[in-house]
Amino acid sequence: MSTLRVTAEVLTVHEHPNADALELAQVGLYRAVVAKGAYRTGDTAVYIPEQSVLPATLIEELGLTGRLAGSNADRVKAVRLRGELSQGIVCRPQALADVDLARAALDGTDFAELLGITKWVPPIPPTMSGEVESAPDLLPWVDIENIQRFPGIFEPGEAVVLTEKLHGSACLLTYFAEDGRVQVSSKGFGAKSLALKEDPRNLYWRAIRGHSVPEAAARLAERLGARRIGIFGEVYGAGVQDLTYGADGRRATLGYAVFDVSAEIDGTVRWLNTAELLDGELPLVPRLHEGPYDIGQVLKIATGRETVSGRELHLREGVVIRPTVERYSQVTGGRAIAKAVSAAYLTRKGGTEYE
Repeated sequence: MSTLRVTAEVLTVHEHPNADALELAQVGLYRAVVAKGAYRTGDTAVYIPEQSVLPATLIEELGLTGRLAGSNADRVKAVRLRGELSQGIVCRPQALADVDLARAALDGTDFAELLGITKWVPPIPPTMSGEVESAPDLLPWVDIENIQRFPGIFEPGEAVVLTEKLHGSACLLTYFAEDGRVQVSSKGFGAKSLALKEDPRNLYWRAIRGHSVPEAAARLAERLGARRIGIFGEVYGAGVQDLTYGADGRRATLGYAVFDVSAEIDGTVRWLNTAELLDGELPLVPRLHEGPYDIGQVLKIATGRETVSGRELHLREGVVIRPTVERYSQVTGGRAIAKAVSAAYLTRKGGTEYE
């Protein structure tokens, strides 16, 4: 999941092809439907991204009462309006009437707290929860930003790898070579440096035991001379999320695929090439493309049918983009990695978003 920032942005305004009274305001590569004439290209306004939860007063001010997602009708979600995808809300809240939005856009000011906007946290089903313990040495996962929000993460022509983004639940495993200990966590608990105590009913422990992930981590630690190994995989199947890939999370046939590996070697934690290290050892997320970075091609590959089941059972969630050679990104302030999510996935009916 990406980080929540509510910022002022310079807009590019486009004609709406199917509505005379509407236009499209572009932020990054996102487009949000706005009333015609409300903004012109070069204007500055506040952009509220998807997965934001808005306070009632702001919802009323924006005229969105009863029109947002969630049981409380307060969550921003991608929708199609007169056939065009609208991602996020472009507005000028009254609370910022005295703020120089052009300057705020240059400074990157985050207005989330001032506007009372919070990030939506998905509910946790019982099978994904459990008794937790402190885990300060757990190797953490990182938030992945959307390439449409931050298109400058990669340079045109840069060598990149696209892997399929699976709709399951992220499972974090840290293996400690010194004593063979294993800690397992979810993305949500892991962000709080908490690990789940082993329980045969727990989804993540079932997956890592069923696929012998600790054993693979131990072999990898020995090969690399690593103190700690982090293996990050997606657990999927019926009973996990609405996209199942033909696996059944309620039985022993839990789906599991590794999407990343990190290791602490000589005191430094590094991100490593998953395919080189674990191909043949553990199931891996499908690699869909390798070549020069082209945003048009990335967005095209993000859309289509899933390749995990081998039967194209349903739509594809999207792709994750990584440089062929791991590097730092000034755009993200950390690892150069991003995701692209398909419009069909964002606007599907009856979707689940457990974390």
